[in-house]
Amino acid sequence: MAQSFGNGEHMRQQAGGHGRKERSGLDRELERLDGAPYGRYKGLVGAWELPGGATLELVRSQADPFAPPARVAVHVPGRQAGFPRELWDSPVRRRALAGYVVRRAAREAAGESAYQVDAGGQEVLDRGSCTVGAADGSVTLRLGVALPGPRRRIDGRDARRLLCQGLPRLAERALRHAAPDEAAVREFVATVEDSDALRAALPGLGLVAFLADGALLPRRSGADDRPARGSGLVPFLAPDELRVTVRLPHAGPVTGMGIPEGVTLIVGGGFHGKSTLLRGLESGIWDHAPGDGRERVVARHDTVKIRAEDGRRVERVDVHAFVDHLPGGADTTDFSTPDASGSTSQAASLCEAVEAGARVLLIDEDTAATNLMIRDARMQALVAKEREPLTPLVDSVRSLHRDHGVSTVLVMGGSGDYLEVADRVVMLDAYRPYDVTGRAREIAARNTGRRAEADSFPGVVPRRPDPSSLDSTVRGRSRIRARGTDHLVFGEHELDLRAVEQLADAPHVTGVGLAMELLVRRGHLDGRRSLAEALDLLDLDLDGQDGVAALRSVYDDDFAVPRRYEVAAAVNRLRTLRVFR
Repeated sequence: MAQSFGNGEHMRQQAGGHGRKERSGLDRELERLDGAPYGRYKGLVGAWELPGGATLELVRSQADPFAPPARVAVHVPGRQAGFPRELWDSPVRRRALAGYVVRRAAREAAGESAYQVDAGGQEVLDRGSCTVGAADGSVTLRLGVALPGPRRRIDGRDARRLLCQGLPRLAERALRHAAPDEAAVREFVATVEDSDALRAALPGLGLVAFLADGALLPRRSGADDRPARGSGLVPFLAPDELRVTVRLPHAGPVTGMGIPEGVTLIVGGGFHGKSTLLRGLESGIWDHAPGDGRERVVARHDTVKIRAEDGRRVERVDVHAFVDHLPGGADTTDFSTPDASGSTSQAASLCEAVEAGARVLLIDEDTAATNLMIRDARMQALVAKEREPLTPLVDSVRSLHRDHGVSTVLVMGGSGDYLEVADRVVMLDAYRPYDVTGRAREIAARNTGRRAEADSFPGVVPRRPDPSSLDSTVRGRSRIRARGTDHLVFGEHELDLRAVEQLADAPHVTGVGLAMELLVRRGHLDGRRSLAEALDLLDLDLDGQDGVAALRSVYDDDFAVPRRYEVAAAVNRLRTLRVFR
C-alpha cells in the first residue's frame, strides 16, 4: 500500500505518559468508546499488557476509517518467546529468525483482512515488521490494523475482537517457540546462515558468484518470484572446469559453479537460460527462504545490475570514458542532461555504480544500449572514430578489472567481439552450462579486423551532493511513499526506479527513501563529503538490525533495509539533485 508520512517525531504518536495498562483496561476502554467519534481512537495510543507477559502498543492510531491502518507493535519478552539462544545469538541468525517468525505471523493473520503483516517475498531481509532482540531473544511484530469504524463511529465490539482477542492469539501462535515447528525454524535459520557464509567466502576464493548444483533458477513468471513448477525444469549442474566445493556451517561440503573475478561472458541461443542465470545472480545479493530453489545461489554483496534507461536525469557525471567529443561540444567529463539517451544513461549508471563502491557489474545485452556495448569492424570502417562520440564497453571492460578491481558478468548472444576480452566464457545449452573458453579463444584469435578504440578505463570523479537538494518535505512535512516496486515519491518528486532491478518489493523501496532522509538528517551529506564517503557512514547506520532501528527513527512503518547501491541509484535519479565537484 502506498503511504506517506510526516517528519519522525512530529508524526509519531508516542506512548510516553500513558504508562503500561492491562488488557482488561483496553477491553473496558473499547467498550466505553463504542459508538464514539472515530478520532477518539487516538486516546488509546500507548502500551497495554497482554496475557503471558506480552505487550500490545498502539503506536499510531488511524485518522479516519479510510486512512492508512493504525500501527501496532506486539512485543513478547525473550523468556516468554522461548526461542533457544543458538537461534538468535548472531546478527544473521536474528535476521533469519525474524524472517521465519514474520512469515508465520503472516500465515496466521491471513484470514483476517484487518491485519496487514509485511512478510516480504522470497528474500530474507532486515525488515521493520519483525525484529529479534540481541540481548534476550525477545520478539517484536509490527503490523497495520484497520480499526473498525462504520459511519466514522468506533465499533468497540469489533475492535475488542481485533486487539484484545486476535492479537494475543497471533502472539501465542506466531511469536513464541513451538515444539511442532522446531525442525522448520532450525532449517530456516540454518539455510540463511549457510547462504550468508557462502557469500562471505567468495572474495577469498577469487569468485564473484556461486551457483550450487541442484539449484532451480526459473521463476513462475515475471510477476511471480516463486520457483517455477513442472516436469520440464532442469536443475543447475556446474561444468567440470568451473566446479568448486565450499564447506558451509550446516550443509557441509556444497558443490557448484564458481564464477571467477574478471570478465565472464554468458552466451548461448535464445531461450536457453542466459538471462535466467543472470537474474539468479541479481538476486544472489540476498539470502532466500528454504524452498526458493536459489538458497545457495549467491553473488557478492557489492554486485550491481546495470542497464540502459532512456529519459533519466544525469547530474555532473564524468562519462568521458564512454562519451566524448559530442557534436555540440558538451563537456563529458562533467556531463549533465535532463533526458539521457540509452547509451549515455548506461554510461552514467555504470560510472555511478563504481563511484558508490560496486565491484561486480551485471549486464544483459537485452536491456543494454547496443551502441555502448560494441562497434564492429564494418561500422568502424564506415564511420571514422573521430566522427563517433561513443567508445564501446568492449574496449574498457578489461581495464575495469585490471586497473580498478571491478569484475563484469555479461550476457551476450549477438556480439562475438566480447570473446576476445573475456577471461571465461560459459555457454547455456538447454539450461545446461558448459565452459567453452578454449573454443572461444580459438575463434577470437582469428582476425576480425576490429580495432580497439580505448586502452583503459580512467576511473570515476567523486561528487559531493548538496544536502539541500535532497528535500523530502511538502508543506513542512516529510513525504516518502513507495508506489509499488518501481516508483518512489520523495517530497514533491517521483523517482522512476524501474531500472534499479535489485529492489525486492515496495517496503524495500520505502527503505530507500528513509535511507535518503537519514543521509541528510544525520549530516552524512554535508556538502563536503563525497557521495561514497556519505554512503560509508550510512553503512555503519544500517549494519544488521541496527539498520531497522535507524530507519525507524525516521518513521515507524513497513520497510526493508536497503543496500548503499540502491540508495545511491535513487539519489542519482532525483531530479532536484545538485552536486559539487
